[in-house]
Amino acid sequence: MKTQSPIPVSLDPARLPRHVAIIMDGNGRWAKQRGYPRVRGHAAGAEAARAIIRQARRLGIPYLTLYAFSEENWQRPPMEVRTLMALLRRYLRQELREMQENGIVFNAIGNLARLPQEVQRELARTMAATRGGTGMVLTLALSYGGRSEIVAAVRALAAEVQAGRLTPEEIDASRLAGALFTADLPDPDLLIRTSGEYRLSNFLLWQSAYAELYFTDTLWPDFREEEFLLALWDYQRRDRRFGLTQEQVESGALARRQGLPPGR
Repeated sequence: MKTQSPIPVSLDPARLPRHVAIIMDGNGRWAKQRGYPRVRGHAAGAEAARAIIRQARRLGIPYLTLYAFSEENWQRPPMEVRTLMALLRRYLRQELREMQENGIVFNAIGNLARLPQEVQRELARTMAATRGGTGMVLTLALSYGGRSEIVAAVRALAAEVQAGRLTPEEIDASRLAGALFTADLPDPDLLIRTSGEYRLSNFLLWQSAYAELYFTDTLWPDFREEEFLLALWDYQRRDRRFGLTQEQVESGALARRQGLPPGR
């Protein structure tokens, strides 16, 4: 858990994460604390998402993935689900022009076929309209579950083996990663979760193997630019060793600066 500390005056542009993933949690509690209906919390959460997307783009972060609707969320009251779907459609329509003007490429992952037809059409329209962007890739995880994603990837590879196009020995981590929804995305470097919960909630389970985790008590509708900067500042204070010793990491960094292969 992270506590409040002074806002960093600057970040090192060379050490920003390439891919930030966020579990946007706490909309319902935010609304309940204020005596509002839950739908108002979701609307406030959409505003927070808008602010963080803009901030990430300004900072030059290439990839941002937001956990917007999980497989488990289908179990919520039907009225709330319908409201969330309506908010999603409205958000996509409202933000399309800004995404185009800023070169943002919009992407969606998850069991999208389960979404209402009108939502699927809006998603397809937005993805097609932003396909030529050269800026940040914004991904929404919708009707998404990490375990289901891995199962689907394994089934796809098993079908390739059954068809004789692949042997079991050819299946490795890279091949499995290429069968996931995120095949075209780098793994997240930083995964943020709001609202004081300490779990991944079935989000990017394979992809987050080496992600730095950042937890904050702040509810998602209150998570704005200053909180985001704090998370990035905290990320830049960490040593990412990927199983290596610190000496190996430093040797590799020195080799890269000198233009030499790591380990020389």
